[in-house]
Amino acid sequence: MVMSLHTSISNRIVAALVLGVWFSLPWWNSADAQTAELDQLFERLQEPVLPEWQRVEDDIWREWSRSGSPAMDLLLQRGREAMEEGDIEAAIEHLTALTDHAPDFAEGWNARATAYFNAGLFGPSLADIQRTLALNPRHFGAMGGLALILEEIGQPDKALEAWQAAQAIHPHRPGINEAIDRLERQVSGTDL
Repeated sequence: MVMSLHTSISNRIVAALVLGVWFSLPWWNSADAQTAELDQLFERLQEPVLPEWQRVEDDIWREWSRSGSPAMDLLLQRGREAMEEGDIEAAIEHLTALTDHAPDFAEGWNARATAYFNAGLFGPSLADIQRTLALNPRHFGAMGGLALILEEIGQPDKALEAWQAAQAIHPHRPGINEAIDRLERQVSGTDL
């Protein structure tokens, strides 16, 4: 999707506003209604050597994708399927219905943030990432999305912080170490 100049400018303005709010929120201290099973999975991710990290991550995503309502789970599934098929508009519609009807379901906000990102709508994506992290402070996927947007809008220092926060939660996630190394060099002024 080609963004117009107006969309690009409004994305940057919204992103700046959201970033100011997101980085001032004590999201790492907010109440987190996670299950004991998720706590155990996150503990496993902290193991220095974890060959089956992908299975542990998949289990986390599976837990995050359970809203407690079959109807809401179906909206999430339809939104994700629409994204996979490249129908971003339909994905946003399904996921907006989900966030409207289940505003405390973090994965609904995260999925819509991804759809907005895929549409090139960084401002709305950042707003949904903020909501995701307020509901689920351990959402390493949302942190990665935040880092990508921050890089895209020219905020490498804040992108580095977001990648480091994601790495602290999920040190086995592919690409995080490389992104951190690259951004550390960029922020410090060292040539690549």
